[in-house]
Amino acid sequence: MSNISEELIDLQERFAYQEDTIAQLNAVVTQQHADIMQLQQQMRVLAKKFEDLVYSQGAEPLGETNERPPHY
Repeated sequence: MSNISEELIDLQERFAYQEDTIAQLNAVVTQQHADIMQLQQQMRVLAKKFEDLVYSQGAEPLGETNERPPHY
């Protein structure tokens, strides 16, 4: 019977370790999601500022007909 007890203890230890690992990974994924959302918001703000700057300079914004060539 001690063999079964040892196996049960081993399984419980593995389960506890896996739970801890999953919690740590979840924390990382949650932080990355928050970072991505913040970066997307910053990109929207920068794109708007760039668009406003281009408009204020009197230049036409880059579009389908006024795109830079791929070698730039």
